[in-house]
Amino acid sequence: MVKTILFDVDGVLLSEDHYFDASALTVWEMLVSENYLGLSPENFKTDYSEAEIKTIRQHVFERNDEVLKFMKSRGLNANWDMIYLSFTHQLIHLLSQIKDREFVKIKQWCQAPINRETLLEIGKVLNKYEVETDFTLFVKDFERSEAVKQELLGYLNELVKEKLGVETDTFGGKNELWSVCEHVSQEWYVGDEHVIASTGRPSTQTGKKGFFANETTLAPREMIAELFEFLKDSGYEIGIGTGRPALETIQPFQHLNWLIYFDENRIVTDDEVVKAEKELSEGKSLSKPHPFTYIAALYGKSTSVQECLQKTLPLKNGNEVLIVGDSLADLLAARQIGCQFAAVLTGLSGKDAKSEFEKHEADYILDSVLDIRGIL
Repeated sequence: MVKTILFDVDGVLLSEDHYFDASALTVWEMLVSENYLGLSPENFKTDYSEAEIKTIRQHVFERNDEVLKFMKSRGLNANWDMIYLSFTHQLIHLLSQIKDREFVKIKQWCQAPINRETLLEIGKVLNKYEVETDFTLFVKDFERSEAVKQELLGYLNELVKEKLGVETDTFGGKNELWSVCEHVSQEWYVGDEHVIASTGRPSTQTGKKGFFANETTLAPREMIAELFEFLKDSGYEIGIGTGRPALETIQPFQHLNWLIYFDENRIVTDDEVVKAEKELSEGKSLSKPHPFTYIAALYGKSTSVQECLQKTLPLKNGNEVLIVGDSLADLLAARQIGCQFAAVLTGLSGKDAKSEFEKHEADYILDSVLDIRGIL
């Protein structure tokens, strides 16, 4: 009998669309802006129209978001990882076009951490030649690998060896380049007003309004509130396990008047994951599909990181927990914990995700989070 229900946020309660818009704009900016590679600075601005954003997103992630869907299908869930993969793959492709003429510099760049200053240096060299981006290569290159989840980041090192002829282990995790990608994406998503609160650093490029105040709910906000009220009144414990940072979770929930239904001790965000990873100091990722996010939401943020990680999995009382998510990463986390999983078809792939959830034997497949009542 289910006693606790843990919700993912993006693709379940709130739309991911603006996150993916910000992700595409991040990759675009890092390629074209003079603050980074500067391949065509005349095509960069900070106030794109909705139509322009749609065009950039279709260019970067392919029509129908094929690149994003591929990464999701391999269990990758964090937008920052997706941005890093997309940009770094494109960087490797650009460098492959000049490797015969600039191999010494390429080897130097690829065997050391790449920061923004390095990108500026690389950009100056690339601009001496006629090079072209090609986003159609992403799926072709990565589907040759069996890599899943965080292994996809490590596969970048193999692509560097294959395409550039350089042995390296620089690209496999949350490195300096990953941090540059993260910061640029936060500039786009939260805008000038909130970027310092979000990242602790000022904007490199000012003038971005952000998508922060433009959250779209995946069902009428009042009906989701009624669902939360019904669950609380019926005696269920509810919590949140999301890859969103705290700022981007708490403020929208306050604005939507949903926060009143939750114990904030059971709202676990990327902030808690990052803090836990730093505490471990092992370079180990605790992001989904690692079960840490949901275990912390189940037992509360006041539970120590070590206690969460030392839980014997699957949990003996796992069948008393229901995780509600939209991605393979959520399902894989639920399987490790030994709890039930309800897949909702309101994420990136929509109803097309049904076959994948059936393949992985999700306990329930729902058209909307509101359908939770029907399975309880």
